[in-house]
Amino acid sequence: MKKIENLINAKKPFLTDGGFETWLFFQQGFEAPEFAALVLLDEADARLAMRRYFNEFLGMAEAAGTGYVLDTNSWRAATAWGPKLGKTEGDMLRLAGDAVSFAQEIRGDWQDRVTPILVNGVVGPLGDGYAPDRVPTADEARRMHLPQIEVMSEAGVDMISAITMTNVGEAVGITKAGTECGVPVVISYTVETDGRLPGGESLGSAIGRTDDATGNAPLYYMVNCAHPDHFRHALNAGESWIGRIGGIRANASRLSHAELDVAEELDDGNPEEFGDLYAKMSCVLPSLKVVGGCCGTDHRHVGCVSRHLHGVKSAA
Repeated sequence: MKKIENLINAKKPFLTDGGFETWLFFQQGFEAPEFAALVLLDEADARLAMRRYFNEFLGMAEAAGTGYVLDTNSWRAATAWGPKLGKTEGDMLRLAGDAVSFAQEIRGDWQDRVTPILVNGVVGPLGDGYAPDRVPTADEARRMHLPQIEVMSEAGVDMISAITMTNVGEAVGITKAGTECGVPVVISYTVETDGRLPGGESLGSAIGRTDDATGNAPLYYMVNCAHPDHFRHALNAGESWIGRIGGIRANASRLSHAELDVAEELDDGNPEEFGDLYAKMSCVLPSLKVVGGCCGTDHRHVGCVSRHLHGVKSAA
């Protein structure tokens, strides 16, 4: 819990990575079904690429003198994804555990230079993160996510983060599963170009309802997988829920989720503008603890964010 306390009490935001899947698939040429980079853990060349990827971000954290939140490659590790990936339930749970071990190996290489490094067990939605075809109840989500969360908790993650959450029910279920396993939980909602969740609910309402249903259990909330221009207008200073937002992992592109879902080329936006937008958002987010990127972002974008927020020269 000491690492969690360091994160919560940090004077400047910790760094994390960028658009892991878009970097692997669009920039490095790897392939996997359903955008499930998880299956690449069984490929030696992909593991080497992943190490290079995270090593460069950890180097940024070292230069900035910040801690680092190190994600596991487990966004598509829920056992419900197994049939679409050609994997059994046992395969999925093995890969979830391997994702934690892989992150712990990377942490071992860097822990003398970057401190603290928190291994963050990533949990993704049961359906399409951009357009949920069926919204699970909280009880269904808890039951379906619990096996992955149990494996990651037993493997020693410091926390878990539910990434690209589209609805309150699933977020509540994941929070309850994490609490049951005794691991801190972060909930990251994704929004559309209007700043609202895919179902139309406002970000503030979703955060409030999640807190009400879980007794304020999430460690903090994040916004991810949307361009800053899609949601920064919703960050109205003075509203109490703003203080619950502790992380931002935005997209590089201003394209909508529907447009991104069918895009054949990567839109990497403008890294310098990206960093400037983060600096502006940080002024209205008093509890900002973690900054990184999502789809289309890479080391250039996070480097620019670090330059704006930490005073570190960007490699962009």
